[in-house]
Amino acid sequence: MASKKEKKQKKKLDKQLAATNLKQPKKTKSSKSAFQTKQLISAALILLITTLSFIPTLDNQYVNWDDDKNFAANENVTTTNQKTFWSNTAKIFKSDVIGNYNPLTIFTFALEQRLFDEKKLPFVRHLNNLLLHLCCTFFVFWIGIRLKLGTEGAILLALLFGIHPMRVESVAWVTERKDVLFGAFYLASLFYYIRGKQDGFRLKDHIYIGLFFFLALLAKIQAVFLPLSFILVDYYLSKEAKLTVKSILTKTPYLIGSLIIGFVNIHFLRLQGSIDEQAYSGITRVFIGSYSLVVYYIKALIPYKLSPLYPYPADLHWTFYASIISFIGTAGLLIWAYRKKWRVWFFGLGFFMVNIFLMLQILGAGQGFLADRFTYIAYLGLFFIFAYYLNQTITRRPQLRVVVLAVCGLILAGYAYLTFQQSKVWQNSDTLWSHVLKYYQNSTVPWGNRANYYRDAKKIPEALSDYGQVIKLKPKNAEAYNSRARLYFNFNNRDSLIKALDNYNKAIELDPSKTEFVVNRGATYAKLGDSNKAIASLNQAEQLQPSFANIYLNRSVIYNQMGNLPLALKDIDKYLSLKANFPDMWYEKGRIHNRMEDPQKGLAAFNQAIGLNGRNGAYYHERAKAHYMLKNIREAKQDIRTSQQLGHKGNPETTERILRTIE
Repeated sequence: MASKKEKKQKKKLDKQLAATNLKQPKKTKSSKSAFQTKQLISAALILLITTLSFIPTLDNQYVNWDDDKNFAANENVTTTNQKTFWSNTAKIFKSDVIGNYNPLTIFTFALEQRLFDEKKLPFVRHLNNLLLHLCCTFFVFWIGIRLKLGTEGAILLALLFGIHPMRVESVAWVTERKDVLFGAFYLASLFYYIRGKQDGFRLKDHIYIGLFFFLALLAKIQAVFLPLSFILVDYYLSKEAKLTVKSILTKTPYLIGSLIIGFVNIHFLRLQGSIDEQAYSGITRVFIGSYSLVVYYIKALIPYKLSPLYPYPADLHWTFYASIISFIGTAGLLIWAYRKKWRVWFFGLGFFMVNIFLMLQILGAGQGFLADRFTYIAYLGLFFIFAYYLNQTITRRPQLRVVVLAVCGLILAGYAYLTFQQSKVWQNSDTLWSHVLKYYQNSTVPWGNRANYYRDAKKIPEALSDYGQVIKLKPKNAEAYNSRARLYFNFNNRDSLIKALDNYNKAIELDPSKTEFVVNRGATYAKLGDSNKAIASLNQAEQLQPSFANIYLNRSVIYNQMGNLPLALKDIDKYLSLKANFPDMWYEKGRIHNRMEDPQKGLAAFNQAIGLNGRNGAYYHERAKAHYMLKNIREAKQDIRTSQQLGHKGNPETTERILRTIE
């Protein structure tokens, strides 16, 4: 016979189960239909509000913070066309990008490159980021419904996820396609898992869960936490409110997949040097993690001082050490919630910690110790707790319903406004780094990146001023001298080129192992007309790094100008052995073969160039010359006409001679 204490505990548990609406009364057919209609309308309104909050992102440009490495200057993306699509796809899935193995994300960039015109790509890429975020928000709403938050609770959950200002980085930054892409597959897999737990697993459920999990892993490493989220779902939906060995063991296949992808990513990060080269090491990284956790807790409620970059401080303030209480408090609350069977707290807080813990930079990787994007999936746990208590309040105290919903509406309106404004920060590299500099003027990263933007935008005084700030903050920053040299290099007057040379020499003095600096110096000597020193510098670069393709591009140009066509051709072939999908080099190869009176090889080279880029009229004009030398008059005339249709004038004498030739 049960004791009074046991009866009391059972009664309390039954109340909690009823309160969480885990047991729902059966609905009639008409009431069920009306309920579903209300849900669909709610979902549509949520997506509309989310879209309006992020509208500014659709006018944004790319930024000079990893957008180049991920797609804008990633040759596996930029050279993707009908001919190279499958070979580039294979390369994408075999390689990393700056230490990150997220091939599915890079593949989406290549797919966009294949399908859309270059001028439309910025809009298309921003639009696709937003659409993927809407997909995530849609799944969050239905997850809320499935977990019995009630319609109002699910709406709050989805809106918090959809329009919270901490989402902006993941949506507005094209590079963070990996967040919204992995998030869509992560949440889809989670939804089907919850549905399977509630309605019974069918074969197609297992297929969906496994497939979406696999795709999420290929989109971003954070997907490795999904099996732990499954275990928390098992806990939340269990009658006993317990974690079981069986629950853990059944996730073994998923956990193995997570381990494999985890090790692959660690391998690439180590090769990149992102793990080994960190501002802090040892026990201090624990305090960096605990401080980050405090900030994420606060920003879930009050999203203050949002910045695309949170650089490491020069020294750890006492608050970093005091923040260790966040780990102790969180662990204590989780243990207490588990013992007391507080399902909502254990599930929500556990979900947050499972998905944020490895993002706390205890094992550091990157330029900053905080990032808004790290919370993309993790905040779902905290938002779940907020949504649950909203639903409980308006259910238990209907007299407060209007007031509570009004307060929530005002908070959400405030979040939507902040999101709208924060989206504008990502308009371009100027707005981005100027915003970072509002909070972090002692970091070289925003000064240097804004200077590069000003340099490329021909804002010379502004660029020089920002480069000066970088060098003032870090006098031995070799990259700053290299970047400033590139600014001077863009001008053809001798005084500027001498300044470029001085800056390249300073960069090499500070970092003599950097091949790029030596190659750039060689190009500067060439512009100054000193071919011997240019070639000597490029030869030095070749000894440093024979696989650096730009060595051969620059040296081939110099040999070509000197009239040494065999050596120019040799360097072009070396370049193409490293970068076979660069059409301009095939074009140059064809031109040299034509000049060397070897039109058959020239024709083959022009065919390669046109196969890679069939919209360049110059390629057809030069191929017409090869055909003409080979007596292929009909083909030569056709190429001349195609060249003219594409807007290329070419050599008028050559054009007239070919068109007048009788076939």
